Amino acid sequence: MTTKTDRGAGALPLNRILSDDCIKAMNELPEASIDLIFADPPYNLQLRGDLHRPDNSRVDAVDDAWDSFASFGAYDEFTKSWLKAARRLLKPNGAIWVVGSYHNIFRVGSAMQNAGFWILNDVVWRKSNPMPNFRGKRFTNAHETLIWASRGEGAKYTFNYEALKALNEGVQMRSDWVLPICTGHERLKDENGDKAHPTQKPESLLHRVLVATTNPGDVVLDPFFGTGTTGAVAKMLGRDFIGIEREAAYRKVAEKRIASVRKFDNEALAVTVSKRAEPRVPFGQLVERGLLRPGEVLTSPRGKTAKVRADGTLIAEDVKGSIHQVGAAFESAPSCNGWTYWHYRREGQNIPIDILRQQIRAEMS
Repeated sequence: MTTKTDRGAGALPLNRILSDDCIKAMNELPEASIDLIFADPPYNLQLRGDLHRPDNSRVDAVDDAWDSFASFGAYDEFTKSWLKAARRLLKPNGAIWVVGSYHNIFRVGSAMQNAGFWILNDVVWRKSNPMPNFRGKRFTNAHETLIWASRGEGAKYTFNYEALKALNEGVQMRSDWVLPICTGHERLKDENGDKAHPTQKPESLLHRVLVATTNPGDVVLDPFFGTGTTGAVAKMLGRDFIGIEREAAYRKVAEKRIASVRKFDNEALAVTVSKRAEPRVPFGQLVERGLLRPGEVLTSPRGKTAKVRADGTLIAEDVKGSIHQVGAAFESAPSCNGWTYWHYRREGQNIPIDILRQQIRAEMS
């Protein structure tokens, strides 16, 4: 077990599974101490009777006591209570993900907005291998919905846009994710060989969520921990986790599972960052630092030249201004990225001035 003191609010039980009711446990954790919450609450499936396959074998459906509520009103009160506790725990720039099905996600989404959360996206998890609709009376239920929300309107939040784009082969990540449900070796079994948990989420889903909206060292809370998918992926990705799970059988499976997980090395944990997230370096700072000298000549890709001035602007022919403005004027273009456009000369080689900017950024990190 590890602990962490956050803002003097007390010790966080990091990388532990708390044995308690989720609302009670959350209310005992220090306020504004959590970076991200991933919640997979009871879906309140309202199942009536057994479900059988065409060969008359019984489907192992979700009929556990924890998924049963007396009424929609009772479920709504439960949802309102755990969301209130969750929002108290989030840091000002924290965020929450909630996953659900058509049985509950609309009620949960409304409750989230009423609680003050600000919805950023809804994501459709389209299952590549869904369970068929055996009765043939409805569409095959082939997706679940995730709601991603910040703590409130205007609140900052983590979103590793470039990392998600890299994960998607250079294409902007969309809000429909095609991922398989747990099968084969990933599906955890109990001592009798049965499913250890009926709604175990795939690690691929949590991998995408955590890479997208957390950074190494962040604290991730899962108040409905189950068999520990959130904790296992968090550990692999170098995030700390706190799990809450009142069912002893699930805790036992989760503890064994997480104990066998190895954290990736620090180099592997790094993800592609947005250019906007990098420290801003004015071109004039290169001149102040003596990396470029006033009067030094810069060259464009087509051989045009401009001189560096003492105030960090350029002058060329009848044009003067920033590295971007002069480059745009040369190209008769509305804009220009001067950092990649201009080159300086050293030892007979033309080198992009962006190399000097990256040198300063490396010193700042």
